[in-house]
Amino acid sequence: MKYLHTMVRISNVDASLDFFCDKLGLQEISRYDSDKGRFTNIFLAAPADHASAAAEKAPTLELTYNWDPEEYTGGRNFGHLAFRVEDIYATCQKLMDGGITINRPPRDGRMAFIKSPDGISIELLQSGEALPSQEPWASMGNTGSW
Repeated sequence: MKYLHTMVRISNVDASLDFFCDKLGLQEISRYDSDKGRFTNIFLAAPADHASAAAEKAPTLELTYNWDPEEYTGGRNFGHLAFRVEDIYATCQKLMDGGITINRPPRDGRMAFIKSPDGISIELLQSGEALPSQEPWASMGNTGSW
């Protein structure tokens, strides 16, 4: 058995690519439009996975956009996506500067949560050991759900 990808449905391609690629830093590695099925699949990978020799074998995030409008609710019920980052504080600051709410700040120097435009919960984990606690993160409260 081999883990291949996680699929999440999206309601707006541009908003989702802005979030996942421009702000979070994933890279689009392929796209498939199905006229018959009336959907678009966009596959994204983390830069370290995409750059490796085994990129074809690395797990991906599949964004599925159905051309006929649907309302998606309950994104939290599937759990969350998780990404390891080199500097949790720098990553969260970059996201905040880009207008992204940090729902669970990295008070512990190790973990934070944000949400995609469609309410998908995303966990950010510090690579290696937790960073020393620092402001403004240490005293920042939670915002909304995560």
